[in-house]
Formats: sequence, C-alpha cells, structure tokens
Amino acid sequence: MGRESIYNIKVRDEQQGARIDQALSFALPELSRSFVQKLIQQGAVEVDGTVCASKKLRVEPGQEIKVVVPEPEELDVVPEDLPLDIVYEDQDVLVVNKPKGMVVHPAAGNHSGTLVNAILHHCGQDLSSINGVVRPGIVHRIDKDTSGLLMVAKNDMAHRSLAEQLERHTIDRAYRAIVYNNFTQDSGTIDAPIGRDPKNRLRQAVTELHSKKAVTHYQVMERFGTFTHIEARLETGRTHQIRVHMAHIKHPLLGDTVYGPGKNPFGAGGQMLHAKVLGFQHPRSGVRMTFESPLPEQFEKILKKMRNRK
Repeated sequence: MGRESIYNIKVRDEQQGARIDQALSFALPELSRSFVQKLIQQGAVEVDGTVCASKKLRVEPGQEIKVVVPEPEELDVVPEDLPLDIVYEDQDVLVVNKPKGMVVHPAAGNHSGTLVNAILHHCGQDLSSINGVVRPGIVHRIDKDTSGLLMVAKNDMAHRSLAEQLERHTIDRAYRAIVYNNFTQDSGTIDAPIGRDPKNRLRQAVTELHSKKAVTHYQVMERFGTFTHIEARLETGRTHQIRVHMAHIKHPLLGDTVYGPGKNPFGAGGQMLHAKVLGFQHPRSGVRMTFESPLPEQFEKILKKMRNRK
C-alpha cells in the first residue's frame, strides 16, 4: 500500500454556499477540480466526519473537510528513445511538434511508441505528476492522426498554470485543415455542444445530451471548389472538436473516415488536421509565448495538387 496524503481543511466565511469541488480545488491548488471530483466519487472526502456523496454539496463556514489523496500511481510505461521534434524547452515546459500517426499517451492496445514513452526518455522524472494518472506532463492532447504543437508540463506548478489557462480559454490554438465542400462565407463560428454520440459510443457528436459547450471559429484560407483549406481556432477543447463541428456543418475533414466519407482521396491516411499555432502565458515568468509549426510535407503536397487542379 502506497503512502497517502491527508488534508484537513476548515471552510472559510467567504466560501459560504460554494460547491465542495470548487472549495477544495481552491484550498488545494495542487489538485485539479476533476481530480477532486474523482476523490469524492471514491469516498475519499469527508465533511464533519461523514463521507461526502456529491460533488455538488454546498459547504458552510466552519465545516471540517478531510481529504485523503492516494499516492500517485506508479507509471507502467517504459521510456523509449524515440525521435522528438522539440520546438522549445526550459525547466517548466516542453513544446513538441507531434507527427501524424503518433499516439499521445498509452492506452489499451498502445503501450509503446507513444509521445509519453518518448518524453519519459527525454525528461526522466522531470514531468508533472498531477492527478496521479498514466499521463505524466500531458496537459492537453491531439488525436493520433492530427499533427502539430503540443505543450508538456515538467512540474506540477506548470501543469496547474497551463490547465487553468485552458479552462479560462486563454490559450491560443490555431489549426489548419482541409475540408470538403465550399463555404458561402469567408469566416464563421460554430457554437454547438459536444458529447458522446448516443448512437455510437466510439464517436463524439453535437448533442444536448450529457454534453459540454464547444465553440470553434473558422476562417477560409483557400478555396478549391470541392475542398477548402481553412484555419480553425479553438475557444474550447472538446474531444474531436474540430472534426465533429466541421462534419456538423457539412464540411467534414478530408481523410476523416470516422466523421466524414469512407473514401480516402489524395491518399490522406487520416484527417488532414494540423495544430499550427500554440500560444500561452509562461507559468513562471508570465511572458506570453507563441509557437508556430510549418505544415507537414503531406499536407503541403495535397494543397499543391488541389492548386494545380483549379
């Protein structure tokens, strides 16, 4: 049995009526709100000696809250000497350019060859352990077949800061995509909630059922008639957000056989989506940093073919 950490907190006057998950993530900034919610589900939070049954419980001044945090899980992932395209690195953050086809973190069926295997080899133990999960340093993710920029936290302070910036929607994330069909406008915003597809649990969908707010802004870069090259900026970061939103407005991504046509013109081999721009406030210095990644060779080749066909 690993060592656990026990926190005893007294609810302050200014927290009157706050939800317990909010109160605890404020009192214990090293724990994310989602992790606090998980602890509540596991019965690891007590209020005045009684196990808390709901993350929505409203707290009152003077209440005593006890939180038992288990020791972070040992990571059952082997560091691997894989090529890493490092765009920027310091003591707090690492920005990498992920190639298309690489999975970000290990899961069933993908225990090796992931970005996590590579950064474990590169960074050793210098990665955040927040949430005690098998995803050291990973603050956000991009799909296996999406290429481009990803930030990695090298300590818990950096992880908390970057996660908070994601939650406040202050991180700049711009993607390039090639999508089906022409647009009637040069730009637009898709504001449609995303959740698990009620008809297919392996997909996400625009749905009002158990969904979260999702907002994507898009701008036309080039028109090819049957296809369009766009830039998409994320205001929120839901799973498969750009892919789901573009399919929802009848502009599925080229090569996306999950949300678009089953055929694969131009030999795309997965959705044509590239995380081109990533901007955030540095966790330690507070300086705004912006990074840009060139379009991958395959993406450029397909654009060239489309230009030649015009």
